[in-house]
Amino acid sequence: MTLVLVALAGVLVVEGLVLALAPSRLEDLLRALCTIPKDMRRILGLAALACGVILLWVARGLM
Repeated sequence: MTLVLVALAGVLVVEGLVLALAPSRLEDLLRALCTIPKDMRRILGLAALACGVILLWVARGLM
């Protein structure tokens, strides 16, 4: 459970930094995402999810 909280905290820190330091770049990113077809966004999301799970699995093995 601690690992999940640490991971969630890390995500919140990164998201907070993006919103605090570069809000206009985030808007540009959202506009760019709208131009990508939904199926490709789904594949990108699944790839990101898989990478995250693998990284958590590796980090868990190192602890």
